Amino acid sequence: MALKLDIKAMPIYAKVIIAVLPSIIIVALVLFLVINPKMKQIKVLEAKIDKQNNEIAASQAKAAKLEMLKMENDRLVARINELKEQLPEEKEISSLLKQVSDMGISAGLEIKSWKPSPKVTHPSGIVYEIPVSVSVEGTYHNLGYFLSSLTRLNRIVNITDMKLGSPKRERNESMLQVSFKASTFSAIPEAEIAKAKPVAKK
Repeated sequence: MALKLDIKAMPIYAKVIIAVLPSIIIVALVLFLVINPKMKQIKVLEAKIDKQNNEIAASQAKAAKLEMLKMENDRLVARINELKEQLPEEKEISSLLKQVSDMGISAGLEIKSWKPSPKVTHPSGIVYEIPVSVSVEGTYHNLGYFLSSLTRLNRIVNITDMKLGSPKRERNESMLQVSFKASTFSAIPEAEIAKAKPVAKK
């Protein structure tokens, strides 16, 4: 037996429900079947984008730091080369020490003794130290002029262990007996540094 509905005889609210219900069902299906999955995909993609943005920011920070490190490295290399220029080669040591001796004489000092000592390895392990024990006589002015002249050398010469004797009056001048150690340095060849390094145990 067929069931017949007389829509015209139905109440108004029933007619509204019948008219609206298909739209509600369609909207609900669209929400659950289309929009919700898309929203989940959007959230996943947004999370990936945030992660990539963070990685990009970190990489950019590292890149900026890398440029700074490169500049600092270039500065240090230039400084090392500058310092190496101040270290005479071993074959130049004798001429440098003669130059120091000549500067003392030019400053008016009388060289009483000049005793070079064997070279020793500096605690740094990268340079040899070549010390010379020196004894001179002269005035305060002569000594000051000599020490000032050393600062104008383009090579490194250290003056240490300076001892001043009691001044003696000679020719209306106070003459000093001065002893000190003059040291210069030469770079140790890299091959020798490599040989000196202990072999790592396996």
